Amino acid sequence: MSFRASGHSWRLYCGTNVLEGSLKEVAARAGAKRAFVICSPSINGRTDTVRRIEKALGATFAGVFDRIEKDCPYPNVCAARDAAREARADLLIAVGGGSVLVATRAVAIFLGEDRSPFEIMTQYPADKPAYSPRLAAPKIPIVNIPTTPTSAMNRAGTGLKNDDLDHRMEFFDPKTRPQAILLDHDVLMTTPSSSHRSTATTVFSSAVAAIAAAESNPLVEGDRLQAFRLAFRAYAGLAENRDDAASRADLCIAAFLQNRAEDDGARMGASSSFAGDYAVSTALHVQFPHVGQGESISTIHATKIRLSQDEDAAAAQLVAEALGLGGADKPLRPVIADELERLYRCVGMPIRLSELNIPRSAIPLIAGQTVKNFNANAGVRSDSERIAAAERLLEAAY
Repeated sequence: MSFRASGHSWRLYCGTNVLEGSLKEVAARAGAKRAFVICSPSINGRTDTVRRIEKALGATFAGVFDRIEKDCPYPNVCAARDAAREARADLLIAVGGGSVLVATRAVAIFLGEDRSPFEIMTQYPADKPAYSPRLAAPKIPIVNIPTTPTSAMNRAGTGLKNDDLDHRMEFFDPKTRPQAILLDHDVLMTTPSSSHRSTATTVFSSAVAAIAAAESNPLVEGDRLQAFRLAFRAYAGLAENRDDAASRADLCIAAFLQNRAEDDGARMGASSSFAGDYAVSTALHVQFPHVGQGESISTIHATKIRLSQDEDAAAAQLVAEALGLGGADKPLRPVIADELERLYRCVGMPIRLSELNIPRSAIPLIAGQTVKNFNANAGVRSDSERIAAAERLLEAAY
């Protein structure tokens, strides 16, 4: 057996009173004298999390920027950069869901690099492959305090919404990975159930996709299996109206393990015919602010599975067994799709695109947005093929 694995330096703290028990130590390890918090308005205005952080850090606390919005609008990130610079920050503490964690990575990039953000973002030259410029400058260390289960918690990619462009601003810098992740049970429980349900759907759907992907690397296989077990158990609990801090932490750990599998050489669910469509989902929730990431997935996931031409019986059997469906005397793909729709509906998620209050006439617009997504468009298909496939999926899911 031959395989390659890699990793990065990190510390993860999980449990009750993690902020009080571990945050000061984390800041000291980073050599921080000026720790600056970045969060959303709701985190600072509706919870006591920032006050807990300030008390835990004492004199090291250097202030807070609390105006990060959904999908990381570029002007918000620029304002956060300016606030962090004025505070003379030497440590960034991101508190929130995926948008805040991603925005904080962008702040670190903008503070560290001396070139325009438009020069260092992923470039899409006409008739040439997209490329992401190398970002070599040192970056301020980051600590992440997630409020929801999100794959953003230990990644290095950044995508910002910019209404002046026809695509997201994308950046990649491994130096923006967090030095530490703090999963505080009380912080996790501050997220409203509806928001948690959406992000939990994202984690669960990714775990389903990954379980079907062929993998010979035993490290990847182990992380994928455990990620699925944790995510499925917690998600099934939501369907039965069970929602507690331990289950929310399990979903966060599942997301962490999915990312670690990717670090060890896997493209998490990217080639799985049991995945949704990342580019379509991203276009949906970026183009329509009222649509959450989980909702953009639950409305197309089962349809994408039904439309797939892949006849991999072994993969279908793996997914069916993982979902507790066992064998069947008919093709497993539609059985799996039906079960996923049942689960999504039991949890309270939409399963048709028409439920999202999006006009059918918007389908060409959404499909057109899928061609400028660096994570999903690796040049395997032409832009016209990508758009045509997205339109077929959206029409079928409507």
